[in-house]
Amino acid sequence: MELLSPAGNVEKLKYAYMYGADAAYIGLKKFSLRVKADNFYEDEYNKVIELKKRYPEKKLHCALNIAFHNREIDAFMQNIDYFKQYPIDAFIVQDLGMVPILQKHFPDVHLHVSTQASCMNREAVKIYQKLGFDRVVLGREVSLNEVREIKDAVPEMEIECFVHGAMCIAYSGRCLMSAYLTGRSAQSGFCSHTCRWEYDLGVLENPARTQILDAAMAKEIAQSGSLVLQERKRPGEFFPVYEGDDFTALLSSKDLRMIEHLDDMKKAGVDSLKIEGRMKSIYYVALVTRAYRKALDALEGKLSQEEAAPFIASLDEVAHRESTTGFFYSRTEADKTTVGASDSPYALAGQVGARLSDQEAEAAFKTGAQMAAARKAELAAMHPAARAAAEKDCAEHPEKCPVALEKRAGWKLYHYNSLNKTDEKTELEIITPDTLKTVLSGSDYIFANPKKGTVIPFVNPDHDCAIYTAADIPQDALVRTKDADFVSGAVRFTGR
Repeated sequence: MELLSPAGNVEKLKYAYMYGADAAYIGLKKFSLRVKADNFYEDEYNKVIELKKRYPEKKLHCALNIAFHNREIDAFMQNIDYFKQYPIDAFIVQDLGMVPILQKHFPDVHLHVSTQASCMNREAVKIYQKLGFDRVVLGREVSLNEVREIKDAVPEMEIECFVHGAMCIAYSGRCLMSAYLTGRSAQSGFCSHTCRWEYDLGVLENPARTQILDAAMAKEIAQSGSLVLQERKRPGEFFPVYEGDDFTALLSSKDLRMIEHLDDMKKAGVDSLKIEGRMKSIYYVALVTRAYRKALDALEGKLSQEEAAPFIASLDEVAHRESTTGFFYSRTEADKTTVGASDSPYALAGQVGARLSDQEAEAAFKTGAQMAAARKAELAAMHPAARAAAEKDCAEHPEKCPVALEKRAGWKLYHYNSLNKTDEKTELEIITPDTLKTVLSGSDYIFANPKKGTVIPFVNPDHDCAIYTAADIPQDALVRTKDADFVSGAVRFTGR
């Protein structure tokens, strides 16, 4: 089975490939359902081309999955020569109006039916096959039994299914609620995730006497048909709620997680396993891709279940909500809801770059030694009282007095791309595609400014910085730190 990972920008595409994806899916500006993702534009096709050369066996899928208006068709046609510069292997489409256009201008590129098309039965799959599609991304409402039936009926059609990530309460993700509340259409890529907001439960007697209920009162009238929802920041706007004999799901769904059931998906005839998350972080893309890669490798006998287990367990270290198997086994599982934003016990601190050459490192040490010598001479030339005052000021405010970076036997200097403020002595964990984690205690590394040859007490995203350590760290390794505010077992409300 193919492992297909999300890539909201070039960096995420690189990490999807690095951490084990067989293919990745991107979006082009204005034509993807994740317009808030960075997506791809301007001359980024050059970077994508270089990545494809670096990973020639990897595939690139492009989501053109919005519902097109006439003006958007016109805009696509005006930019078609630009899109041809991307090394795209397949387009993911829901709007049939795009099919003849893509077939004409991209004759060698495969067509995949988007999950937004809500394709969930064998007869629809047969129609899409006749139209020239090579693959269908089935709607998330299908069961594994239905997947098997579809594959048996149309064995030539590739079947792709989501296996991990956020789910949507709307049918195949076709949400109208976002547009209603905020004017931001999910079908045009502007989903505001209204299903994740905080609502109060009430009963609508008449607009002048609407009462917000506590839990006990709401339970008494749960099946009366007169319950309503009110979003806290939009008083006076009510959503009717009805609960029948069976449990009815409302709003925020659990996250999909099928990593423990990949064998069942293979037996059902799934050809491609799709991870949701083009708006998620590099950290999410890397660790989720890595976990599913190891699980697939174990399924295929490339490594043992015991070897794969810790990588699978690391999914709990990525931002996530409570998980479910969705509709694959039982509708009841899909109906179970949750609260709160996705959460993680870790924060992504940075990325390790290339190791500085011996010449570059020596230049940094030399610059630092010259700085220290100049400072020493300056102090020596001072009046004793002035020197004492200067030394006291340094002791009280060490940030004013840079410390020279000194050479240590066996240590290496690496470029470091800081993504979050990190203080010196913070415990760091190094993440790579094949290493679960390597822990660096506060004494195992030094942050430095390689241009000035100085030790720095903390790093920020805007700093020119390096990390100096005895550890062997591959280029592009991720660095994470523990989130001090994380509470195990509790999902924090971290905002919208």
